[in-house]
Amino acid sequence: MGVAAGGGVRLRASSAKKQRQRTLNNIKITLLCGFITVLVLRGTAGFNLLVSSGDLDGAAADAKVVEDVERILAEIRSDSEADDVVVVVEGGSSSSSSPRNATAASFGNFSASATLVKVREYSLGPPVRGWDAQRRDWMAQHPEFPRLHPRGRPRLPLVRRLMLAHPEVEWIWWVDSDAIFTDMAFELPLSRYDGRNLVIHGYPDLLFEKRSWISLNAGIFLLRNCQWSLDLLDAWVPMGPRGPSRVEAGKLLTASLTGRPPFDADDQSALIHLLLVQKERWMDKVHVETEFYLHGFWTGLVDRYEQMMEDHHPGLGDDRWPFITHFVGCKTCGRYEDYPLDRCIRGMERAFNFADNQVLRLYGFRHRSLTTAKVRRVTDPTTNPLEAKEAALNMDAKFT
Repeated sequence: MGVAAGGGVRLRASSAKKQRQRTLNNIKITLLCGFITVLVLRGTAGFNLLVSSGDLDGAAADAKVVEDVERILAEIRSDSEADDVVVVVEGGSSSSSSPRNATAASFGNFSASATLVKVREYSLGPPVRGWDAQRRDWMAQHPEFPRLHPRGRPRLPLVRRLMLAHPEVEWIWWVDSDAIFTDMAFELPLSRYDGRNLVIHGYPDLLFEKRSWISLNAGIFLLRNCQWSLDLLDAWVPMGPRGPSRVEAGKLLTASLTGRPPFDADDQSALIHLLLVQKERWMDKVHVETEFYLHGFWTGLVDRYEQMMEDHHPGLGDDRWPFITHFVGCKTCGRYEDYPLDRCIRGMERAFNFADNQVLRLYGFRHRSLTTAKVRRVTDPTTNPLEAKEAALNMDAKFT
């Protein structure tokens, strides 16, 4: 305890919560001590028999258990010692001069002259100094690493790694982080893709007739785990953003595809170019999805959600109730954006609440509007909860 000349010493007891924790730790120690006693008696009584039979494995196992128990006991004791007692020394003539002492005025209940003595301190690790300069120097030495808004993404190597790491998986489904599932009842028609290895949303007329650089959207696609897909990735990646000829490839893609701005190579343009120039090799295994919104461009959807809820129901997946709403062009973490940030955030909130309503429906709730997180009850309590649950699970019913 701490003693201060001319001042009083108060011992602040632990709170009720800490007392319960200490009691629980004592119980743990008692039980573990009893367990150790049983092990010691067992080892003493049966040691000669174990040696005579040539079987020392049991004794070694018991010794290992005792070692583990002792370690656990040490950890429990260590945990029980932290912050159990706080000593407050009051008075201006305190003899304590420890640098760890801190004035307790910032703790609210202590007087301005009180000094708080910490029983134990915690740390995240050794202090790091000069981090800003270290990081700045490192970034200057490694300019190839992306910063605020990298155009290159590790999409292709990650997909390939997933395919090789999970041979038991038939399909790899890539979904960009700026996409939101907005139809909770829609089911992918996987049987439709028999004989196809790549499923991607797009517009065949824009792809083959106009060679448009937005004819396909590579932000969301399904790729079958097979040799064909590995070969496609190998052919796709050299023109992607990680290749050595990124700038030159970007010039080639801009010249090859209609409407593409003059910037470095990107994997969407590279895929479109590959499917056009090597159509015979790849297209017979590619399914360009047009019947539902595997990629639903957000600008034409987010302001129509209320009308969709009045006229239609989940499970359609198309423009009547989009399966996925994709916020292409909303670069919320970057310095360059195609759309104003407030418009993007507003659209994302509406899309999330639109999807969330379909989940809340199962519990009898709904957002007050698509622009707020607040919810309201839409079903009355019932004496037949299973009947109400079946009604909520009927996604074919309109939202009321």
